[in-house]
Amino acid sequence: MKDMVKARVRVTRNFQITIPAEIRRIVDIKEGDVLIVEYRDGEIVIRKPVSRLPKIKLGRRITVEDIERYIEESIEEMAG
Repeated sequence: MKDMVKARVRVTRNFQITIPAEIRRIVDIKEGDVLIVEYRDGEIVIRKPVSRLPKIKLGRRITVEDIERYIEESIEEMAG
């Protein structure tokens, strides 16, 4: 993975920006992902949380085994 990738983006009149495709691919940003926007030391930082929570459909029964599997997958994902 590249150490530093920079891109210029324009803020629309609705204060929206588009994250360039190259950065979306590197960071694996998908539609529906939630990003964190922080202001720190005079800079705006946009970051992707390390772990994604699994999407579970309403009304679906989940077992203890499902929960344990979700926990295990999250631990593996955080470990890298």
